[in-house]
Amino acid sequence: EHYRSFAKTLKRSMRQIHRAGEKLFIDYAGPTIGLTDDSRAHIFVAAMGASSYTYACATPRETMVDWLESTARALRFYGGCTQLIIPDNPRALISDANRYEPRANDTVLDFARHYGTSFLPARPYHPRDKPKVESAVQVVERWILARLRHQQFESVHAVNAAIMPLLKRLNERPFQKLPGSRASTFAAIDAPALLPLPLQRYEIAYFKKVTVHIDYHVEVDKHRYSVPHALVGQVLEARVT
Repeated sequence: EHYRSFAKTLKRSMRQIHRAGEKLFIDYAGPTIGLTDDSRAHIFVAAMGASSYTYACATPRETMVDWLESTARALRFYGGCTQLIIPDNPRALISDANRYEPRANDTVLDFARHYGTSFLPARPYHPRDKPKVESAVQVVERWILARLRHQQFESVHAVNAAIMPLLKRLNERPFQKLPGSRASTFAAIDAPALLPLPLQRYEIAYFKKVTVHIDYHVEVDKHRYSVPHALVGQVLEARVT
Protein backbone atom coordinates (compact mmCIF):
# COMPACT_ATOMS: atom_id res chain seq x y z
CA GLU A 1 0.00 0.00 0.00
CA HIS A 2 2.81 2.40 0.88
CA TYR A 3 4.65 1.51 -2.34
CA ARG A 4 1.57 2.10 -4.50
CA SER A 5 1.01 5.51 -2.93
CA PHE A 6 4.70 6.30 -3.49
CA ALA A 7 4.59 5.10 -7.12
CA LYS A 8 1.72 7.48 -7.88
CA THR A 9 3.98 10.42 -7.01
CA LEU A 10 6.45 9.33 -9.71
CA LYS A 11 4.04 9.82 -12.66
CA ARG A 12 4.76 12.80 -14.88
CA SER A 13 3.12 14.20 -17.99
CA MET A 14 5.06 16.65 -20.15
CA ARG A 15 3.13 19.65 -21.40
CA GLN A 16 3.26 19.81 -25.20
CA ILE A 17 3.57 23.17 -26.90
CA HIS A 18 2.35 23.08 -30.52
CA ARG A 19 3.62 25.64 -33.00
CA ALA A 20 1.16 27.16 -35.44
CA GLY A 21 0.69 25.10 -38.60
CA GLU A 22 3.16 22.44 -37.49
CA LYS A 23 1.14 19.29 -36.71
CA LEU A 24 -2.10 17.65 -37.79
CA PHE A 25 -3.24 14.72 -35.65
CA ILE A 26 -5.42 12.03 -37.26
CA ASP A 27 -7.27 8.98 -35.91
CA TYR A 28 -10.50 6.99 -36.13
CA ALA A 29 -13.24 7.11 -33.50
CA GLY A 30 -14.17 3.86 -31.79
CA PRO A 31 -17.97 4.01 -32.31
CA THR A 32 -19.36 3.48 -35.81
CA ILE A 33 -22.69 4.38 -37.41
CA GLY A 34 -24.98 1.65 -38.74
CA LEU A 35 -26.33 1.91 -42.28
CA THR A 36 -29.55 0.48 -43.65
CA ASP A 37 -27.65 -2.17 -45.65
CA ASP A 38 -26.22 -3.61 -42.38
CA SER A 39 -22.76 -2.16 -43.00
CA ARG A 40 -21.06 0.36 -40.74
CA ALA A 41 -19.68 3.86 -41.36
CA HIS A 42 -16.34 4.52 -39.65
CA ILE A 43 -15.60 8.05 -38.42
CA PHE A 44 -12.27 9.68 -39.28
CA VAL A 45 -11.19 12.58 -37.05
CA ALA A 46 -8.42 15.17 -37.54
CA ALA A 47 -7.35 18.00 -35.22
CA MET A 48 -4.87 20.86 -35.62
CA GLY A 49 -2.14 21.04 -33.00
CA ALA A 50 -2.26 24.71 -32.04
CA SER A 51 -5.97 25.52 -32.42
CA SER A 52 -7.64 22.08 -32.03
CA TYR A 53 -9.70 22.94 -35.14
CA THR A 54 -11.49 19.66 -35.83
CA TYR A 55 -12.52 17.81 -38.98
CA ALA A 56 -14.57 14.62 -39.19
CA CYS A 57 -15.93 12.48 -42.01
CA ALA A 58 -17.31 8.98 -42.54
CA THR A 59 -15.63 6.22 -44.56
CA PRO A 60 -16.77 2.69 -45.50
CA ARG A 61 -13.81 1.03 -43.78
CA GLU A 62 -10.40 1.87 -42.31
CA THR A 63 -8.15 0.76 -45.15
CA MET A 64 -5.12 2.66 -46.41
CA VAL A 65 -7.26 4.27 -49.13
CA ASP A 66 -9.79 5.41 -46.51
CA TRP A 67 -7.04 6.89 -44.32
CA LEU A 68 -5.36 8.78 -47.17
CA GLU A 69 -8.56 9.93 -48.88
CA SER A 70 -9.84 11.25 -45.55
CA THR A 71 -6.54 13.00 -44.84
CA ALA A 72 -6.66 14.63 -48.29
CA ARG A 73 -10.22 15.82 -47.58
CA ALA A 74 -9.08 17.17 -44.21
CA LEU A 75 -6.25 19.15 -45.82
CA ARG A 76 -8.69 20.61 -48.33
CA PHE A 77 -11.02 21.48 -45.42
CA TYR A 78 -8.18 23.33 -43.67
CA GLY A 79 -7.04 25.02 -46.88
CA GLY A 80 -3.39 24.07 -46.41
CA CYS A 81 -0.97 21.46 -45.18
CA THR A 82 0.94 21.12 -41.92
CA GLN A 83 4.63 20.27 -41.67
CA LEU A 84 3.85 16.97 -39.91
CA ILE A 85 0.91 14.55 -39.88
CA ILE A 86 0.66 12.43 -36.72
CA PRO A 87 -1.28 9.12 -36.90
CA ASP A 88 -0.99 6.27 -34.46
CA ASN A 89 0.35 2.96 -35.78
CA PRO A 90 -2.41 1.47 -37.97
CA ARG A 91 -1.34 -1.48 -40.10
CA ALA A 92 -2.99 0.19 -43.06
CA LEU A 93 -0.37 2.98 -43.00
CA ILE A 94 2.68 1.75 -41.13
CA SER A 95 4.68 -1.15 -42.56
CA ASP A 96 7.16 -1.25 -39.66
CA ALA A 97 5.80 -0.03 -36.30
CA ASN A 98 9.25 0.34 -34.77
CA ARG A 99 9.35 2.19 -31.43
CA TYR A 100 12.20 4.47 -32.52
CA GLU A 101 12.12 4.54 -36.33
CA PRO A 102 8.65 3.53 -37.58
CA ARG A 103 8.37 3.34 -41.36
CA ALA A 104 5.27 4.16 -43.34
CA ASN A 105 4.46 2.13 -46.45
CA ASP A 106 5.42 3.35 -49.93
CA THR A 107 2.01 4.81 -50.81
CA VAL A 108 1.93 6.85 -47.59
CA LEU A 109 5.42 8.20 -48.30
CA ASP A 110 4.30 9.07 -51.83
CA PHE A 111 1.30 10.91 -50.36
CA ALA A 112 3.62 12.86 -48.07
CA ARG A 113 5.91 13.81 -50.98
CA HIS A 114 2.93 15.07 -52.96
CA TYR A 115 1.84 17.42 -50.17
CA GLY A 116 5.36 18.38 -49.04
CA THR A 117 4.80 17.02 -45.53
CA SER A 118 5.98 14.09 -43.39
CA PHE A 119 4.26 11.36 -41.41
CA LEU A 120 5.47 10.95 -37.83
CA PRO A 121 3.61 8.01 -36.22
CA ALA A 122 3.06 8.11 -32.47
CA ARG A 123 4.68 5.41 -30.38
CA PRO A 124 2.65 2.19 -30.07
CA TYR A 125 0.36 2.17 -27.00
CA HIS A 126 1.21 5.79 -26.14
CA PRO A 127 -2.02 7.80 -26.56
CA ARG A 128 -0.38 10.75 -24.75
CA ASP A 129 1.76 11.27 -27.86
CA LYS A 130 -1.36 12.51 -29.65
CA PRO A 131 -3.62 14.05 -26.99
CA LYS A 132 -5.13 16.58 -29.40
CA VAL A 133 -6.84 13.98 -31.55
CA GLU A 134 -7.72 11.81 -28.54
CA SER A 135 -9.58 14.80 -27.13
CA ALA A 136 -11.08 15.62 -30.55
CA VAL A 137 -12.37 12.04 -30.89
CA GLN A 138 -14.15 12.34 -27.54
CA VAL A 139 -15.68 15.69 -28.55
CA VAL A 140 -16.86 14.30 -31.91
CA GLU A 141 -18.39 11.29 -30.18
CA ARG A 142 -20.27 13.49 -27.68
CA TRP A 143 -21.34 16.39 -29.90
CA ILE A 144 -21.80 14.72 -33.30
CA LEU A 145 -22.17 10.93 -33.07
CA ALA A 146 -24.45 11.16 -30.04
CA ARG A 147 -26.85 13.35 -32.01
CA LEU A 148 -26.88 11.00 -34.98
CA ARG A 149 -27.35 7.74 -33.07
CA HIS A 150 -31.12 7.59 -33.59
CA GLN A 151 -31.08 8.53 -37.27
CA GLN A 152 -31.03 6.08 -40.16
CA PHE A 153 -28.62 6.51 -43.08
CA GLU A 154 -28.54 4.73 -46.40
CA SER A 155 -24.93 5.49 -47.30
CA VAL A 156 -21.65 6.98 -46.13
CA HIS A 157 -22.42 10.10 -48.20
CA ALA A 158 -25.63 10.61 -46.19
CA VAL A 159 -23.63 10.37 -42.96
CA ASN A 160 -21.16 12.98 -44.21
CA ALA A 161 -24.01 15.32 -45.18
CA ALA A 162 -25.33 15.08 -41.62
CA ILE A 163 -21.90 15.57 -40.04
CA MET A 164 -20.94 18.83 -41.78
CA PRO A 165 -23.45 21.23 -40.12
CA LEU A 166 -22.76 19.69 -36.71
CA LEU A 167 -19.02 20.01 -37.33
CA LYS A 168 -19.42 23.72 -38.06
CA ARG A 169 -21.30 24.23 -34.80
CA LEU A 170 -18.67 22.23 -32.92
CA ASN A 171 -15.80 24.39 -34.17
CA GLU A 172 -17.69 27.60 -33.41
CA ARG A 173 -18.49 26.65 -29.81
CA PRO A 174 -16.59 28.94 -27.38
CA PHE A 175 -13.76 27.40 -25.37
CA GLN A 176 -14.56 26.85 -21.70
CA LYS A 177 -11.27 28.18 -20.29
CA LEU A 178 -9.75 30.07 -23.23
CA PRO A 179 -10.94 33.05 -25.25
CA GLY A 180 -12.49 32.44 -28.66
CA SER A 181 -13.33 29.13 -30.32
CA ARG A 182 -11.61 26.50 -32.41
CA ALA A 183 -12.63 28.30 -35.60
CA SER A 184 -11.46 31.76 -34.49
CA THR A 185 -8.17 30.42 -33.10
CA PHE A 186 -7.54 28.49 -36.33
CA ALA A 187 -8.15 31.60 -38.45
CA ALA A 188 -5.82 33.68 -36.28
CA ILE A 189 -2.98 31.21 -35.62
CA ASP A 190 -2.94 28.03 -37.73
CA ALA A 191 -4.33 29.15 -41.10
CA PRO A 192 -1.61 31.78 -41.86
CA ALA A 193 1.14 29.25 -41.08
CA LEU A 194 -0.09 26.37 -43.27
CA LEU A 195 1.83 25.24 -46.33
CA PRO A 196 0.00 25.75 -49.65
CA LEU A 197 -1.81 22.78 -51.15
CA PRO A 198 -0.61 21.38 -54.51
CA LEU A 199 -2.69 22.24 -57.57
CA GLN A 200 -3.95 18.66 -57.94
CA ARG A 201 -5.30 16.36 -55.27
CA TYR A 202 -3.31 13.21 -54.57
CA GLU A 203 -4.20 10.15 -56.65
CA ILE A 204 -3.76 6.84 -54.83
CA ALA A 205 -0.68 5.02 -56.14
CA TYR A 206 0.54 1.47 -55.54
CA PHE A 207 4.13 0.26 -55.81
CA LYS A 208 5.45 -3.09 -56.95
CA LYS A 209 8.86 -4.56 -57.81
CA VAL A 210 9.42 -5.38 -61.50
CA THR A 211 12.38 -6.93 -63.32
CA VAL A 212 13.55 -5.59 -66.68
CA HIS A 213 13.47 -8.39 -69.26
CA ILE A 214 16.03 -8.92 -71.98
CA ASP A 215 13.78 -7.04 -74.43
CA TYR A 216 14.11 -3.97 -72.10
CA HIS A 217 10.42 -4.14 -71.12
CA VAL A 218 8.74 -4.56 -67.74
CA GLU A 219 5.37 -6.20 -67.16
CA VAL A 220 2.78 -4.40 -65.01
CA ASP A 221 -0.78 -5.76 -64.74
CA LYS A 222 -0.40 -7.80 -67.96
CA HIS A 223 0.88 -4.78 -69.91
CA ARG A 224 4.44 -4.23 -71.10
CA TYR A 225 6.27 -0.90 -70.83
CA SER A 226 9.67 -0.09 -72.30
CA VAL A 227 12.54 1.27 -70.20
CA PRO A 228 16.12 2.32 -71.12
CA HIS A 229 17.99 -0.75 -72.39
CA ALA A 230 20.84 -0.16 -69.92
CA LEU A 231 18.49 -1.32 -67.14
CA VAL A 232 18.14 -4.89 -68.47
CA GLY A 233 18.26 -7.38 -65.60
CA GLN A 234 17.73 -4.80 -62.88
CA VAL A 235 14.87 -4.74 -60.39
CA LEU A 236 12.86 -1.51 -60.59
CA GLU A 237 9.94 -0.05 -58.70
CA ALA A 238 6.75 0.63 -60.65
CA ARG A 239 4.34 3.30 -59.47
CA VAL A 240 0.81 2.34 -60.52
CA THR A 241 -2.17 4.74 -60.43
